[in-house]
Amino acid sequence: MFTLFSQGGPLFMGILTLILFSLILVFVRSLLTVKNENQLDQGLKWLQAIGTLGLVVGVLGQLIGLFSAFSIMETSGGVSTEVLAGGLKISLITTVYGLIIYIIHLLFTMILKRFC
Repeated sequence: MFTLFSQGGPLFMGILTLILFSLILVFVRSLLTVKNENQLDQGLKWLQAIGTLGLVVGVLGQLIGLFSAFSIMETSGGVSTEVLAGGLKISLITTVYGLIIYIIHLLFTMILKRFC
């Protein structure tokens, strides 16, 4: 797991981890403090914003990784298919992490709507 974290790049993976912790914090806070419909709506809006932010940051991390990889390939000339496939695989790590955060957001939203 730590290997995937370091391969995904510490900047974007760190930001995504902070987003995940924020999502969990908002969910727990909403679960414990919801007393009326207005507070539930506010908690759901925060969950939606944080979940979407995780997805967007994950995609942004992939695009920046692809851009830098293509820049390096452009300057070096020919690149083998193994190197290209490895670079593409690594660029997907942040997107997968962002999607996992978004799926967790969807689960938290369903739980809040069901039990509060």
